[in-house]
Amino acid sequence: MDAGALEAQISQQVITAMKAHDAERTQTLRLIKNALKNKAIEKRGPLTQAESEQALASMIKQRRDSIEQFTAGNRADLAAKEAAEIVVIEEFLPKALDEAGLANLVSEALVELEATLGHKPGPKDMGPAMKAVQAKLQASGARADGRAVSELVKKTLAG
Repeated sequence: MDAGALEAQISQQVITAMKAHDAERTQTLRLIKNALKNKAIEKRGPLTQAESEQALASMIKQRRDSIEQFTAGNRADLAAKEAAEIVVIEEFLPKALDEAGLANLVSEALVELEATLGHKPGPKDMGPAMKAVQAKLQASGARADGRAVSELVKKTLAG
């Protein structure tokens, strides 16, 4: 699905949510639509699929950060609202890898890196290892939380 089709799908979802009188979903969908539109204006051209996904992923990251802050500030109501927004935003992204899928991808990338380096990668090879894993993630078309990827790579290199 290209970025234009994504925007059309979101516009259609906005109409559906409005007809269903789902105010929270309507608001979140409008936020998504505006974020994509602003990104396109920034770029001064239409977004590619990867750029659209990157914009949505950064929206999710912002909300995760907000959830941490709201939880620390004893504002469970606001944290729940942010969590609900994440669920809506994730509908428009490719499915995230589960832990097992991510572990497989990391081990494949590290085996390839070992062949390139000529030695088993260790903790000092964190940078090249992350680059290899990110490249593998992009090639597969899957997505994963950056923090989870980083922690898994660090753990694997240490082990």
